[in-house]
Amino acid sequence: MIDLKASFKHEGVSYEANLKDPIDISIELSSEKNPQAWYVDLPEITPVMTEQFTGSVALGGAVNFRNVFFNPHGHGTHTECVGHISEEVHSVNDSLKTFFASASLITINPDTLKENDRWMEKGDLVITKDQLESMWDGSSEALIIRTTPNTLEKKTKNYSDTNPPYIHPDAMEYIASTGIKHLLLDLPSVDRESDEGKLIAHRIFWDFPSNTNLERTITEMIFVNDQAVDGLYLLELQVAPFKNDASPSRPVIYRLKVK
Repeated sequence: MIDLKASFKHEGVSYEANLKDPIDISIELSSEKNPQAWYVDLPEITPVMTEQFTGSVALGGAVNFRNVFFNPHGHGTHTECVGHISEEVHSVNDSLKTFFASASLITINPDTLKENDRWMEKGDLVITKDQLESMWDGSSEALIIRTTPNTLEKKTKNYSDTNPPYIHPDAMEYIASTGIKHLLLDLPSVDRESDEGKLIAHRIFWDFPSNTNLERTITEMIFVNDQAVDGLYLLELQVAPFKNDASPSRPVIYRLKVK
């Protein structure tokens, strides 16, 4: 049996991760039960059917041969790069150069906005700078945000027209200032669902367009089960190799022990 262990140092402390004990924080893509956002319908996974060919074993074909129609941003766990907001084409497959990083998992109960602020409205649920500063020192290469309530509904919820929680611009300023590489969260967007197209948090994170960071990524609509406690992990972030601003992804985290 192969002993799969990874070792690294963080803040002067040596850690070891067992690569045979992963915690998958992605959401499976399905045509039956799937999270949705931005007013898209459920994904479609259907067999190719022609006069000469049947792409379904159940229907008499030799193999299953299905077309998959989905939207990376609207149908579950995906990782995106600055190409999401730029006129110039940038591919997330080019932006993601390495696949392992130290990652801090924190759990936040989004705060209620007390008054209208620019395009933000009183009553919105937001992740604030104060919350982040009290839970994360900014030393890890990646930040994973789990929001409460953390129910299984996140795996099937239709977020369209629900104004989900988002990251306050001041909080994103703090995140960007740490030099972080990857941001992961269990929400459909770092920005407000309806923000007049400003996408302020996205722009802050990528420092766009003044000093654009091409290597930072945002991963949205993850699901971190409650069995994973807050703390430091080893993150493995892999995307399907699509030439597109976003791609379905499978972030996996590994528990650490001090060596």
